[in-house]
Amino acid sequence: MSAEIVTIEDLEKFRIRLLTDLAKLMQKPDPVEPLLRSAQVRKLLNVSPGTLQKLRVKGILPYARLDGSFRYRLMDVEHALESLKQ
Repeated sequence: MSAEIVTIEDLEKFRIRLLTDLAKLMQKPDPVEPLLRSAQVRKLLNVSPGTLQKLRVKGILPYARLDGSFRYRLMDVEHALESLKQ
């Protein structure tokens, strides 16, 4: 069985690392970006339900399914809007 000697310097480094990690954990979490519903996205993009479906199928507009409905991130909608303008 080998023994290791812990110095005061080692303890000080550990204390600083521990306090840094605790400070990170106690920070406020990043605000969660709200997900938009299909009707909101259609209004923003000014498209019909069929066109919105085509954008999903072609992979132009990423989406998530939540409780049986499609949801979209605002950032993805803005990106799709720019691609539609081109």
